Amino acid sequence: MPEVRLVGPNGEQVGIVPVGDALRLAQEADLDLVEVAPTARPPVAKLMDYGKFKYESAVKAREARKNQTNTIIKEIKLRPKIDPHDYETKKGHVVRFLKGGDKVKVTIMFRGREQSRPELGFRLLRRLAEDIQELGQVESQAKQDGRNMVMVIGPHKRRAEHKAEARAAAEAAKARDGHEQPGASAE
Repeated sequence: MPEVRLVGPNGEQVGIVPVGDALRLAQEADLDLVEVAPTARPPVAKLMDYGKFKYESAVKAREARKNQTNTIIKEIKLRPKIDPHDYETKKGHVVRFLKGGDKVKVTIMFRGREQSRPELGFRLLRRLAEDIQELGQVESQAKQDGRNMVMVIGPHKRRAEHKAEARAAAEAAKARDGHEQPGASAE
């Protein structure tokens, strides 16, 4: 007769019991018999309220999704013979994206004879990486991709973490302020 390692409703070990006895115990306690570790030898089953278990696991999954950061990749396009002022403007965009916690894909577009001078693109991307090194680091080095050269820059981890912490603090403050007593004044 197949057996299971039975765990009680409060997490206490009952021991190895036949499946029939486990089902009878579950019925007596008005609970469900849920298999929690099917690959174990013998399989592990627990006495619990299955509806409550499903609800709690859904809540945990929702919390995990809420706490994960959503990374967005922004793209900036440059030309090898970019004007110094235009370069500063584009660099400002890259800085803004990195401060916002987003990754930046920098693309240099080559046209005509410029394709025979890829070193201009490498030099420009290296210069950009040096200019923004306090905000982010190069995640994928510059590489030629047909007529384009592409490099990905990501924000430093601590900056992204600070952004997430600041957002959480702002939401907590908003929730706290929203639940104050109406008419109560701080004198």
